[in-house]
Amino acid sequence: MLLTDLYELNSIEHVKVARNSLVQPIGSKARLLAGYLGIIAQNANLLPINYESWHHTSDSNKNQALDNIKERFALEVSDNYVKKALGKKWRDHKSALKKEYFKKNISLKEKLRNVPPGMLKYQWEDTVRYGIQRKERIVSELELQVGKNKNSCTQLGTATGQKVGRLQLFEVTHRKKDGSPMTTEVAKIMRLRDQMAQMQASIIEQIAQLKTKATSREVEAQRKYEELRYNLKRRQ
Repeated sequence: MLLTDLYELNSIEHVKVARNSLVQPIGSKARLLAGYLGIIAQNANLLPINYESWHHTSDSNKNQALDNIKERFALEVSDNYVKKALGKKWRDHKSALKKEYFKKNISLKEKLRNVPPGMLKYQWEDTVRYGIQRKERIVSELELQVGKNKNSCTQLGTATGQKVGRLQLFEVTHRKKDGSPMTTEVAKIMRLRDQMAQMQASIIEQIAQLKTKATSREVEAQRKYEELRYNLKRRQ
């Protein structure tokens, strides 16, 4: 069965989707369900994208989408499972739209006009404005945190007697009071920094091992040379 066949079902026909012991959909019908969830997630009338997040999407919209799914599928999985899977599809769709149509180096006016095909204009305009406001809010929060942490940076340099490096400055100014990264983007940067530090440490260790081996070979060569000289002198 194909996705297009779902629209040919009559009111009493349903596609049965089985589940496994982990209460997850299985089989070819599970793939059909996943494909249909993707279609529903992109339906701007059922699930508008101008909500801040899936968590903020109204229960009315979620239930309406769930009812649409149940008109075509007989599900053995829970409603919460379907909503969770639908939420992931919705977030992926919204992220793809923003990446293709919003995160371009164009003016706000052009972004507002750059409405994706099939998208309702007012929803896209709300999404664009919210995205810009969110960026401005993050920048403002970062600037505020940097201001609060200036004394921390000064104290760090004074305590160590050394100039505070860029990585140290970033570390101090981009963490919350509880020590966690300020944003997911900062967390990614910190993970990348840690990975680079591990790679650097590994390379340094490998270089040290090579130097040790080279020194050992040099010592051994010198020993053999001295032994050869000694034997030649004895023969003379």
